[in-house]
Formats: sequence, C-alpha cells, structure tokens
Amino acid sequence: MYKMVALLKRKSGMSMQEFIDYYETRHAALARELLPELRDYRRNYVMHVGPRSSAAGPDFDVITEMYFDDAAAAQAMYDRLQNDPVLARRMQEDEAALFDCSRFVILALDERVSPPRQPDLPPR
Repeated sequence: MYKMVALLKRKSGMSMQEFIDYYETRHAALARELLPELRDYRRNYVMHVGPRSSAAGPDFDVITEMYFDDAAAAQAMYDRLQNDPVLARRMQEDEAALFDCSRFVILALDERVSPPRQPDLPPR
C-alpha cells in the first residue's frame, strides 16, 4: 500500500460542524465516485490540542489519509486530475466550496506500524 496525507484548512467563515458535514456528505462521496484509485480514504478532524502540545495549535482542520495500491496508482490519479478538464473542474469547484485552497499540504509517507503490545503474562 502507498499512503498520502493531506493537511487541509476549512474555508473561512465555515464552522467546524459545517465543514465536517460537507466533507462527509458531499466531498468524500465525490472523491469516492470520481477517484477509483483510492483504496481507503479516511478523515481525521482536529477537535482540540492535546495536553503535551508545545504549540498553540495546527494550521489545519483535518488530516485526510489516502491509500493506494502503489505509487503508480497515486500518480495515475493525479495525472487524470491534471488531464481531464471535466474531472478537474468538478473536484476544484467542490474543493473551493470546502477548503482554503491556498493552504493545501499533501505529503507522501513511509508509514511504519509497530506490532500491538502483548498482554503481560502471569509468572509461571
């Protein structure tokens, strides 16, 4: 699997609840319809800053996780977004209704997962 994340800021004047509602009911559905390369698509909304944070807070409202079969599938999706004017227009119009598009941050990641902690076994 190949993973990308997007750090996205909601459009000015939109409440967090309006942002979540729109993203979940409209934008996520549109992405799933138009972008078959997405194998898994997750949204993680920032609700508050954790107790160990040393900064006031992030400059984004959601961390969106996008999983693909491989890097070639992700590139194919971006190529289609660049080369298909109808697809590009539909996505760009919806993004403009939801996000502050001047603040997009999209990252390709090398995810590492630790095995789950094993329960302590009683002594023999």
